[in-house]
Amino acid sequence: MSSPEQDVRSENASSPGGLYVTGYDEIRILVVDDNPVDRTFVAGLLAKNNRGNLQFATVESGEAALARIEDFRPDVVLTDMQMPGIDGLELVERIREQFPLIPAVLMTAFGSEELAITALQRGAASYVPKRNLATSLMETLGKVLAAAHHDRQQARLGQCWSQTEFHFVLDNDVQLITAVTSHVQHYLKQFRHLDDSQLLRVGIALDEAIRNAMHHGNLELSSSLKETDGDRYFEEAARRRTIAPYQSRRVFFTARELGDESHYIVRDEGPGFDVARVNYDPEDVEQLTRPSGRGLFLIRTFMDDVRFNEHGNEITMVFRRLGTAGRREFASAGE
Repeated sequence: MSSPEQDVRSENASSPGGLYVTGYDEIRILVVDDNPVDRTFVAGLLAKNNRGNLQFATVESGEAALARIEDFRPDVVLTDMQMPGIDGLELVERIREQFPLIPAVLMTAFGSEELAITALQRGAASYVPKRNLATSLMETLGKVLAAAHHDRQQARLGQCWSQTEFHFVLDNDVQLITAVTSHVQHYLKQFRHLDDSQLLRVGIALDEAIRNAMHHGNLELSSSLKETDGDRYFEEAARRRTIAPYQSRRVFFTARELGDESHYIVRDEGPGFDVARVNYDPEDVEQLTRPSGRGLFLIRTFMDDVRFNEHGNEITMVFRRLGTAGRREFASAGE
C-alpha cells in the first residue's frame, strides 16, 4: 500500500500536551507504516501534540524510510513491525548500522510482543503497542529522545577528549580482573571507538597480565604446578591469599590513554623473575596449548609493544590504535 509522503507542521501552540525534550528546539520524527489508516492516526496524534516544535514525515515502507532518512535527518524513527519488503526488524538493524545515533521505536500490533523483544535485542530503542498509542506514544518518544540526546552529547564529548589516566590497587582476587578489563573496554568503546575485535584483544591481554601478577607474582605460584596438577594449583592459590607474606601483597594497575596509544602498566609486589630467560617466538603456536607461558604469548601477540622492568615484577603494554605496524614487537628492559 502507498500514500503520499507528508511533512506536517502545526501552528497550534495553545492546546495542552506537547512534546518537549531538553536539547531539542525542533524534533523531527519519521513515521513508517504500510497501513494508510495507521499512518494517518499516528500523524494525527503528532499534530495534536505539536506546539510548533515538531516536524514529521510519513512513509509507507522500510525501503522508503531508509531513503527519506538521508534528507529528512529525523531525530527518531517510529516504525511498524510487520511490513512487506524490509520489515520493522530489518529496518531497525539497518538504521543501527547506517545511522547509529538515530533511535528507532517500534509500533507493535496485538500478538507481536515476542517480535518486539527480538527487535529490542537487535537495537530498537523502545516499543509502543498500537492499542496504546494514544496514551503512551508521546511519553515513550520523550524518553527515547532524551536518551538519544545524551548519547549524542557523549559522542561530541568524545571528540573533545585529549587524554585519560586512572589507577587501581587490587587484592589478589581474580574476580576483580573482569571488572577492571570491562571498565577499560567500556572506556575504549565510548571514547576511542575500538571495534569488537580490538576490544577483545585488549581485554585478553589485560586479563592475562593481571592474572600473572596475582598468581605468579604476588602468590609465587609456579607454572610447573599448573602443568602437573591444575586443581592443586588453584587450591594453593586460595590458601596463599590468606597467609603471610602473600596476603598483604597488591597488584597495581595503571591505564594511560594518550592520543592513538594506550599504555597499560601492571606491577605486583612479588620477587619478580629473570626477564632474560623469557623467550618469545611468534611462530610457536604450540604455546597456546601449554598451561604455562600461554599468557605472555597472548600478551605479546595482541599488544604492539611489551616491556618488563629490570626486576621482572612490572609489565608495560602498549596498544596502538592506528594500523598494525609494530605489532608483536617486544623489548625488555636492558635489551
